[in-house]
Amino acid sequence: MSAATNRVAVLHGVNFDVLEKRDPDLYGGLSLSELEYRIGSWAGELGLEPIFFQTNSEAEFCGYLHRLGETADGVVINAGAWTHYSRAIGDALAVGAVPAVEVHLSDVENREDWRKVSVFDGLVEAKISGQGLDGYQGALKLLADRLGV
Repeated sequence: MSAATNRVAVLHGVNFDVLEKRDPDLYGGLSLSELEYRIGSWAGELGLEPIFFQTNSEAEFCGYLHRLGETADGVVINAGAWTHYSRAIGDALAVGAVPAVEVHLSDVENREDWRKVSVFDGLVEAKISGQGLDGYQGALKLLADRLGV
């Protein structure tokens, strides 16, 4: 990849296609489309070009991460439950080799013990948890700074 540019992949994993059906106290009550619209607005304000991807297939998620270096300069990743146990996705993020920020809508540190584990530890520049939608805005700001946008 040449000099850093402004393409940021925003990746959502399992169950984000039904986000609006999940507990609104934990996940905000928005649909994935509404979430992506807000993220897109924030990205535009920062001079970033967002690229959105969501799947419920672990294999598709890994495949997307494998190609990440060809399509994006940074990544905001919320893999949902896969964050806590999918070593395959953690390994695939390492293959993508772009600056990454892990985001969670809910406060995973104050939920079930299994949610406190992240396969992305050591692979991401930051982990933002429990800030709801604002966590994405924070992640985008971190990546804009890192990419020099």
